Amino acid sequence: MDTSKNKQRWKPGKRDAIFLALVGAVVLTLVFTSSKKTTKPTPDDMVHRTATSRAQCMHCHGPNGVRPQPKGHIKGGQCFLCHLQPKDWKGPVK
Repeated sequence: MDTSKNKQRWKPGKRDAIFLALVGAVVLTLVFTSSKKTTKPTPDDMVHRTATSRAQCMHCHGPNGVRPQPKGHIKGGQCFLCHLQPKDWKGPVK
């Protein structure tokens, strides 16, 4: 008995279109929101243009510094991985 003639072809319906539209909306939202930097750039002054190590950053931004990091700030140790370097930064370019 030949069962290939009895197979029904899949036809996309309204529910399929809604599902694909939702998936597309989620993907587009993730793409457009992930490309924006949410961290503050460093100030464009001589102190920040010449800071090239975590120790130099922590001199002011450590717990006892003039402007300590906010609570919950990541302790990764690579400041310029998130924060943009000033325009005329003297350190290595990321």
